[in-house]
Amino acid sequence: MAKPGKSQWEFGELFPAEAVRKVLTVSELTGSIRRVLEKEIGTLSVMGEITNLRAQASGHIYFTIKDANSQIACVLFRNESRIVNRDFLQDGQKVVIEGEVTVYEARGQYQLRVFSVQLQGVGALQAAFERLKQKLQAEGLFDSAHKRPLPRFPQRIGIVTSPDGAAISDVLHAIERRNPSLRLVLAPCRVQGAGAAQDVAAAINLLNEWAFVPGEPRLDLILVTRGGGSLEDLWAFNEEIVARAIYTSKLPVISAVGHEIDFTISDFVADFRAATPTAAAEIVTEGTFAARTFIAEARARILELLEYALTQKKEQLNSNLRRLARLHPKRRLQEQSQRLDDLQISLRRCARNQFRRKQSDWHAVRGRFARLHPEVQVCRLKEMIIQLLARLNNNFTGKFQLIEQRFRQAQTRLKLLSPENILQRGYSITLDVGTGRVLRNASQVHPGAKIRTRLAEGEIGSTVDSSRTPAE
Repeated sequence: MAKPGKSQWEFGELFPAEAVRKVLTVSELTGSIRRVLEKEIGTLSVMGEITNLRAQASGHIYFTIKDANSQIACVLFRNESRIVNRDFLQDGQKVVIEGEVTVYEARGQYQLRVFSVQLQGVGALQAAFERLKQKLQAEGLFDSAHKRPLPRFPQRIGIVTSPDGAAISDVLHAIERRNPSLRLVLAPCRVQGAGAAQDVAAAINLLNEWAFVPGEPRLDLILVTRGGGSLEDLWAFNEEIVARAIYTSKLPVISAVGHEIDFTISDFVADFRAATPTAAAEIVTEGTFAARTFIAEARARILELLEYALTQKKEQLNSNLRRLARLHPKRRLQEQSQRLDDLQISLRRCARNQFRRKQSDWHAVRGRFARLHPEVQVCRLKEMIIQLLARLNNNFTGKFQLIEQRFRQAQTRLKLLSPENILQRGYSITLDVGTGRVLRNASQVHPGAKIRTRLAEGEIGSTVDSSRTPAE
């Protein structure tokens, strides 16, 4: 950087007097400006807001960083973008950029060549939070296998918090309401500001040293707590020193930092996380508080169990008495006597059934013999003969009547077809006397031939005088 008070942008400073008279090309001028900027300004850090972010297919990323009054173009080259967290590069993101001022000679534009990008303000804290979280998680500080169960009935607990904060008041109020006999050991410390993380870690270590002296342990668990606040206010509980102090603690640790929506590194490392300081106090006293309800209901429950047990024993006694009554010799004798009566009844019933069956068989045989007696057979055959004669007579009569009817029908038809019948209607039959043939055509006779004409009654003899056919 140039010394204070010296203007590094005066043209006479950039070029000697003899160079002024020399005519430069645009490329020479731009190259000279680039060399001066890179030499005099060099690498620096700039704070501002990202805008006009665009990533090219080449892998280079271009954007502008601005504040209320000015802006400067930035470029992040592909070979350098691998070491930069691209999640920080978003339009509207406020960042701190480390880079080198240079000139893009093709457009004569000065720009900032970016080497690293960090979030500004809260964003930087959040980034540090994520980095530490990933580091500790990779080391296994968050593994569930390391989590220890909380004692159900703690007698004495250590509290790491500020004695003037709201958290200690909430914890004391909840414990006094739910388990006043619980003893508390306060390890006061700062929970906000510079050095607070070291104070919290030292308090945790101090309680562990005090708890494990020769003899019985003096503490059952440690509660690390404070009230709500911003990310900066809670940052002491996001420090690595606090996380490792919780991890190496020999006593189970409950972390109750901030409100329900707040999460710190100590929450992930601790054996149990409580949403609020009050919730932590309720968790610590849950066993005793539940036991109070159990003890209050114990008398009624014991009486209920005794009554149930007596009822069960009474039912068992009655069951045994009924079983003994069933197994008494007199009862068995009565059952055998009743069984004998049943057998006698069954025997008589079987004898009656057998007699009825034999009687039925005898009647059946008698009926068969009666049906097979010769006199019965002769009568049956006689009836059959009579029936056959009647059927024969009926068949003969029917056949005769049928033949007689057919004869009459044939006689009628014959009569209708008889020549005699035709003669009765005025027709006649002419025969050749010499040959005796019936004449059907005039050409069959010649003049002088003798013919005979038969009428319905009688015959006429005549001689042919002439004959003529229809064609003549």
